[in-house]
Amino acid sequence: MNNNTRVYRMSFASVYPHYIQKAEKKGHTKEEVDEIIFWLTGYDQEAFQYHLENKTDFENFFALAPQINPNVSKITGVICGYRVEEIEDELMQKIRYLDKLIDELAKGKAMDKILRK
Repeated sequence: MNNNTRVYRMSFASVYPHYIQKAEKKGHTKEEVDEIIFWLTGYDQEAFQYHLENKTDFENFFALAPQINPNVSKITGVICGYRVEEIEDELMQKIRYLDKLIDELAKGKAMDKILRK
């Protein structure tokens, strides 16, 4: 099992608190983290809550997403040593997009910029 497969099998719910913690450490909120996740995936609060409660893994969390935002191609830069726009594995790229957006929030980037408006 390669590293990617391990990540794909992890439940989104197990990583979600880390996203919140990263944001809150820098004075941001769970609501802002949720807004980013909803923007990226097209989930609403109810569907998102369902996936948290059912411990949906990353693979299915993204596979079942109502709509990956068409502006994801505007997300560029380096996360964990990889340029997000060059990641060939589609699922890993989506996971890294989310990492990158949460990172930008933690670094104090304006929400309009994060959501590529």
